[in-house]
This record gives sequence, structure tokens and C-alpha cells, in this order.
Amino acid sequence: MTTASVGPRIHDVWPSVGAALGVPGFVDVLGLPEARGYVVFLVDGLGELNLREHAGHARFLSRLDAVPDVRSNLPSTTVTSLTSLGTGLAPGRHGVAGYTVRVPETGERLNSIAWDLPLDPVAWQPRPMVLSLLARDGVASAAVNEARFAGSGLTACSQRGVPYHGVTSTWQRHDTLLDLTEAEGRPAVYAYESHLDHTGHKHGCGSQEWRDELERIDADLARLRADLPDDVRLLVTADHGMIDLPVDDRFDVDEHPRLLDDVELLAGEARFRHVHTRPGTAPAVAQRWRDALGERAEVRLRAECEDWFGPLDPAVAERFGDVVVAASGDFAVFSSREFGREREMIGFHGSTSEAETRIPLLWA
Repeated sequence: MTTASVGPRIHDVWPSVGAALGVPGFVDVLGLPEARGYVVFLVDGLGELNLREHAGHARFLSRLDAVPDVRSNLPSTTVTSLTSLGTGLAPGRHGVAGYTVRVPETGERLNSIAWDLPLDPVAWQPRPMVLSLLARDGVASAAVNEARFAGSGLTACSQRGVPYHGVTSTWQRHDTLLDLTEAEGRPAVYAYESHLDHTGHKHGCGSQEWRDELERIDADLARLRADLPDDVRLLVTADHGMIDLPVDDRFDVDEHPRLLDDVELLAGEARFRHVHTRPGTAPAVAQRWRDALGERAEVRLRAECEDWFGPLDPAVAERFGDVVVAASGDFAVFSSREFGREREMIGFHGSTSEAETRIPLLWA
């Protein structure tokens, strides 16, 4: 199975911007071009391989200079990547371990996007944002995102501590970015685009609907670059890539009850499952899953995952599965009982493949 190589990661983006803007204590590991300021524009779900495959539908993005071999963290999923981007930290330190995650103190399962449990997101993820640290040095830091995300749990985990400009249209986003970057000083502004990922989940990343959405976003970004001040760089990246899975013959763990022996909770998502087990049973559970899944997935114990998550902070370690199951090929671990909506999807991400983990870092 393919695993993400060591190299630049999504959590290196804002620290590199900070160094490029002359803020002490940061290192530019990405080798960014000089500029008075930067807009980091994240397109949810636009993996590097997805972009390369559909380059004819992204003529602006496809001709930009790029930092090579940049990766998401694992799991290659939005909540984890956005928090890594915001904090400049690997998942093992910030603890936003996946789309769904076990709360160790209660044994409940938190949906990290819906934020469907009464948890204080700042207590859950107390690490500061890089943008807020840059602001202390006089950088004009801000976030521009959809108004409906203002005040959400994920926003608090990944974007707090700087002015949040909620927008309701691409034109309002465009004008807000211009206002923020045309002001004097050193702007560092985060912007987010969600629709490509939603389209991929529903229709697939090989669909005409996905290509149409990519063309729209490409045109928006070309227009933004044309209107931004010349001394402000536009950096375009993503949180993960995506693959399409066959809709027939999907593996439903509920049809294999022996795999659920000694399992207290399933979390994560179909391509990357956190399996939480009864105390002392993780090695046996892991072996059962290895025997059943074979080459269709890589099954590890939590202690074997440092190259995936980074060193685990003891305060958050138990949010990660006692057993972790990373799907390979076109495989995924579904549960019709626990995660019925996943069975309706076509596009997926979360695991360790090149398509899911390689992300663009483009500048213009």
C-alpha cells in the first residue's frame, strides 16, 4: 500500500508564510516567493492528481508555479487538514483526529463537522492559530469563509483568533479579499472554497459535475489573481484529494460480526477507520482485521502510527483508534448501521494513497 512520504505537509504552509513575511520564529520550508502579503486559498478536495488529470478544465491553475510533493496529513480529511493548516501542527499534537472521533472521557462519538456534542471546541483544541501568532508581529491576519461556518466547532478549532469575514457569495469573497489585501501593511489572509468537495462526494471526482465545478473555481481564481495587488501572492492549496469507489459490492463490516468482537466504537470514515477496543484486546482485534482484509487495507496499532500522525500528545492520544484501518485500492470499510450516509457517496478520501494525500501548493 502507498503511504505518504516525508516532506512538506499542509501544516508547513502558514509557518512558511510567516517566515516569508519576516516574522521571527518561523522557517520557510516551502521556499515561497517574496511578497508584501499572501492569500492562502484552500480548495477543499482538489488533490494534485485530481488537478493533473483534469488540467484541461483548470487552465489557470495548471500553468502556475508549484512547490513539489506537498502532502496532507493523515487521515487525509478536511477536519484534520484544516486544523493542521491553522495550527501549523501534525494531528498527533492538535488532536482533531478525523471526521468522526471518540471522546475518551465519555466514549461518545463526535462528528467534527456537525459538532453534535456539547463540547467546548477551544478546550478540545487549545493550540493557537499561526495566523494569530503572526498578528502579534503586526501582520494583518484574517480569514474569509462562508458565513454559515462562523462560530462552528471546526472554525474554532482551525481559524479562531483573527477577524472572520463571513461571505455568502463568490463575488463577496472576491471583494473582501481585495479590501483586505489593498490595505497598507503585511496581509496574510486565508480563504476557503467548499463546493468541489461536496460535488465529488455526491457525483464523483470523475464526473462532469465535478469538472464543471473545477472550471468555475479556476475562473474565480484567475479573476482574483488579476485583481489582487501585484505585491500580494496568491497561494492555492487543498486539504486532500479524492477517489471514486465502485457502488457495487461494498464491504459492510456489519455483515462480518466477528470483526466487531471486542470493538466498543467505530469512528473515522470509510477510507480510514479508528477502531476503539475493549482494554487489552487491541492486538487480537488488529490481527482479526488483518486476516480478514488482507491487502485491501493496512491495519496498525496506535503505537505504530507515528509516521502517520506525528508523535502523539498524551492528552489527545486516546482520540485515535486503538486499531487504525487505512483502506487501499478501491476498498473502504462501511457500516450500514453506524454510517449509513456514506453508502450513498461516490467520491471518498481519508486514506494514504497518492491520490488522497498529494495536494497542490501553487503560487501566482
